[in-house]
Amino acid sequence: RSGPAIVVFFVSLLTTFAMEQQCPSDSAVIGRAPQCEGCPGQAYCQAAGGEDPDQKAIDIRMGAVKHKLLVVSGKGGVGKSSVAANLSMMLASAGNKVGLADLDICGPSVPDLLQVQQQTVSNSDYGWLPLQSPHHAVKVMSVGSLIDSSSSAVIWRGPRKTALIKRFVKDTFWGKLDFLVFDTPPGTSDEHLTVIKTLCNAKPDGAIIVTSPQKVALSTIRKELTFCHKMRLPVLGIVENMSGFVCPCCQEETNVFPCEDVLAFAAEHGVPYLGRIPLDPALSSAAESGACVCCAQASSPGISALKRVVAAIVEACQKK
Repeated sequence: RSGPAIVVFFVSLLTTFAMEQQCPSDSAVIGRAPQCEGCPGQAYCQAAGGEDPDQKAIDIRMGAVKHKLLVVSGKGGVGKSSVAANLSMMLASAGNKVGLADLDICGPSVPDLLQVQQQTVSNSDYGWLPLQSPHHAVKVMSVGSLIDSSSSAVIWRGPRKTALIKRFVKDTFWGKLDFLVFDTPPGTSDEHLTVIKTLCNAKPDGAIIVTSPQKVALSTIRKELTFCHKMRLPVLGIVENMSGFVCPCCQEETNVFPCEDVLAFAAEHGVPYLGRIPLDPALSSAAESGACVCCAQASSPGISALKRVVAAIVEACQKK
């Protein structure tokens, strides 16, 4: 007696899967395509879909930026913002014009990492003027510089986050840049969908996935890769952060977590492995004090590893 019910159940599952595979969420017919009929989110997509009237202004802004990089992670606590900030400073120290957009709306940490927490965003005839870091003049935009106090909580729903991210791209006078780095929140959320859709015509170079070596972190990277592939966002590679511990006395590096797991994961999924960055007191003290990582101990294993990772990212961008 349960046979027909089981058949109906599986047919329903297959239909849902087919609809998801053909979801036109990144096209102009979002919410109005035939496969949208019956979808619970159809009304939302219809309200948000169609041609974005701001797209032309966004394309003009982003047309002055050579390389656009998204720094992402499957979970929090893997050092993604630190990697984004260090990457920006390293790129700028090599003579590049660099901007960093902090899209982590609810937990902005970039202002502290780049020492712009005392600056305020000002307006001009050309739009918002980004803050300028004392570290190699990296341009910064973050919600942390728009709120009244560092202790203020940002309790916003999706539409308000979406509007602010669009303003960071469309209404900010970035000028001509060699690199614009987007520090995104962990996971896959409204912020990621918004920035990818906003940059649809600007063709970002791709995503840099930051992870730590634990298996629980690696399990979330699979979802991040699936998200990037589904959104047609290229993946430049994986950065293994906090891969070991550097002794402050002898500079010897000790593996805290099982080594080679991230390298094997990257090879299994056909994703470039950009390198590993250990836990190094030279890096952590620079981050905690807001100092420029480029001015830290040049002989430090962590600084050397960071330079190799940045070189690998630049090489990946040049191949695009």
